[in-house]
Amino acid sequence: METPVFIGLDLAWSERNRTGAAVIRDGTLVDATGELTDDASIEGWLAQHLPPSAPAVIGVDAPLRVPNEHGRRRADHEVSLHWGKFGAGAYPANRRLLARNRRVRGEMLVERLHRRFGFLESAPIPHRGQGRYICEVFPHPAHVALFALPHTLKYKRKPGRTPAMVAAEFARYQQLLSTLQEADPPLRGLETLVATDAAQLRGRRLQALEEMLDAVTCAYVVWFAWHRGPRHQRVYGSVAEGHILVPSLQPVT
Repeated sequence: METPVFIGLDLAWSERNRTGAAVIRDGTLVDATGELTDDASIEGWLAQHLPPSAPAVIGVDAPLRVPNEHGRRRADHEVSLHWGKFGAGAYPANRRLLARNRRVRGEMLVERLHRRFGFLESAPIPHRGQGRYICEVFPHPAHVALFALPHTLKYKRKPGRTPAMVAAEFARYQQLLSTLQEADPPLRGLETLVATDAAQLRGRRLQALEEMLDAVTCAYVVWFAWHRGPRHQRVYGSVAEGHILVPSLQPVT
């Protein structure tokens, strides 16, 4: 059997913006980029990292199924109820906000990756399953859950956050990711990514770092889910209505 591959995509809602991607194999981060653009570039990058018969899981930070025209999905509501007190509530997803020419990017990507690589939307992820699965994940509650944080990391550039504040939170994010080398499952190969000094970056280069770090989080979440099984996954919503998968260090009852 081929070694399983775990991929994270920090999917931009529009092809005009950059998408981050990361791949984990054999417990090691083997590649990360913040420079993917359209769906063809994402498909081409995936093809470089997917052996023909390898099991694989993709975690995508973007809505993969949006049946509702207005308001928000049940998954968004449930995540906000559970994680809002940590600052990790979900953005409302609906077709009026996300659809371009009546199509949502995440939905189209799932279809494309199913046709080319055989991925099926699944939540929870089967325990050490031998298929190819794709699910929706969300870095903010994942950080809170994996690192036992009292609130979300504040590395996003927003009004009121100075460059120094943002750089400090990036450094904190990188330090927390580096602790995954002692986690279950452990993750190696982060040295270059966590050593990058966000304080020295501006504009596009800083955005690329953010997208790569979030893609690593997404990839680790699906590896964790595959490795630990459904009892360590919280699934909000449903595959049919749109879902969000969040890891849990404690077994879910």
